[in-house]
Amino acid sequence: MADEGLPAEQIDTSRPHPARMYDYFLGGRDNYEVDREAAQRVVDVFPDIVPTTRANRRFMHRAVRRLAESGIRQIIDIGTGIPTSPNTHQVAHEVSEDIRVAYVDNDPIVAAHAGAHLLGAGNTGFFLADLRDPESILKHPTIGGMIDFDQPVGLMLVAVLHFIKDEEDPAALVAAYRDALPAGSRLVLTHATTDFHPPEAGVEEAKDVYKDRGATATVTTRTYEQIMPFFDGFELTDPGLVQIPLWHPDGPLPSAEELGHVGTYGGIGVKEAR
Repeated sequence: MADEGLPAEQIDTSRPHPARMYDYFLGGRDNYEVDREAAQRVVDVFPDIVPTTRANRRFMHRAVRRLAESGIRQIIDIGTGIPTSPNTHQVAHEVSEDIRVAYVDNDPIVAAHAGAHLLGAGNTGFFLADLRDPESILKHPTIGGMIDFDQPVGLMLVAVLHFIKDEEDPAALVAAYRDALPAGSRLVLTHATTDFHPPEAGVEEAKDVYKDRGATATVTTRTYEQIMPFFDGFELTDPGLVQIPLWHPDGPLPSAEELGHVGTYGGIGVKEAR
């Protein structure tokens, strides 16, 4: 069910939104002129945003399959973004149609598309909320009706934490969600980094576009050492926190040249028993 408290009429077309810019990077059409202008400016200064974004999407597909194959039967996907097929529930339902997926995003345009793309299948729900307010998400009626916190949950924070500023304490936010999950739950996380790009690659210039164009969220890239604490309380599964094309690739290992175009870490952690 969509959250009726935040109608689609609240869509802000005056400022670019990261979810709609992400859709543009993926080649989608669910964006506005303000988003396209900002996103194209990012591409102009940092062309690797396109292979990075698409590698992130492929990682998501592989990670969801891994969740489903490991026995996870309920998933909370926070910051899901504009629906792009195949989406989380479609990948999961290829393994088991019993898997329940609760989608969460803070952009009303996602809600506007949820009815057609996210809620047309069984065992799916969507509501509008912000990652930075864990209580509102964890206590939302959609979560209450779909998620059994006595059973393991797959929590997906894919390409969303780099929109959380340091002063907003992203580690504490992740910990708040972690503490609500039972042992055996999984955390699926990806995060932008500059670890694989030299200063001249244009990453900082791309980040400035988000600021200069007045985007609803700006980007904070983090190093491996800064991202690892998000997995506190989770045991990383093989191969650990790695550059996303190296995480269980479907085919041969990517070449060094391919890896050089992807600036994102990703991994899955299993919540430890305490």
